[in-house]
Amino acid sequence: MRWRNGVFEHGDRLIPEETPVALVHDASTTAVMMATPANLDDFAIGFSLTEGLIQGVAEVRDLEIVDDPHGVEVRMWLTAQRSAELTARRRNLVGPTGCGLCGVESLAQAIPSLGQVPTGGQISVEQVRRALSALTRAQELGAATRTVHAAGFWTPGQADMTVREDVGRHNALDKLVGALARAGCEVAEGAVVLTSRVSVEMVQKTARLGAPILVAVSAPTALAVRTAEACGMTLIAVARQDGFEVFTGAQRVAS
Repeated sequence: MRWRNGVFEHGDRLIPEETPVALVHDASTTAVMMATPANLDDFAIGFSLTEGLIQGVAEVRDLEIVDDPHGVEVRMWLTAQRSAELTARRRNLVGPTGCGLCGVESLAQAIPSLGQVPTGGQISVEQVRRALSALTRAQELGAATRTVHAAGFWTPGQADMTVREDVGRHNALDKLVGALARAGCEVAEGAVVLTSRVSVEMVQKTARLGAPILVAVSAPTALAVRTAEACGMTLIAVARQDGFEVFTGAQRVAS
């Protein structure tokens, strides 16, 4: 039932699914996240990479997605060395949609040290506009529901972009990281583009991906700006077709 033009009327609306997704490494649950149950193989790999549970896709020997009456399990089996290292630092991360800090064991772990992103890469004003347009065109679930976040990767000279969507902004970015890693994509000359605000975790995940430029439609937090500055990332936010703001790394932005 919806209210339009002064009257009630019956109608239809598509809404996205939100379900518990358990990420399981070597038969032990590492995290349970509320997520959109799509592209879960990308989600599992991306989360494992951005959380530092693995260093590369090759460290996952096998992956299986198993439906459960209560949700979905994504079961991963790691190489022997990586499995031993994970066992030594085992922790549980159980949280709501896209929770980025649940299970952190100390204040120091909340803001881990990041390496420097690649020094290359450049983006022009027109390319920022094109990247935003490409992200909008690729948001099929977002267009249908108006409910989910999207994360995309823009590459110079390419009209299309790799995009992943999810009810959680962290999840969408993890799915994107996983998709790019599994495809072996080169990211040092491109940009991550987000529909969400830029919290520090979004900068951290982008840095771990190795992308030098982050573009977002909403504003960043102060900690996100400091973190982007520290790792040498170009952070563009409040991005619209009529303008944007450059918070860090202005040397990569051309007129």
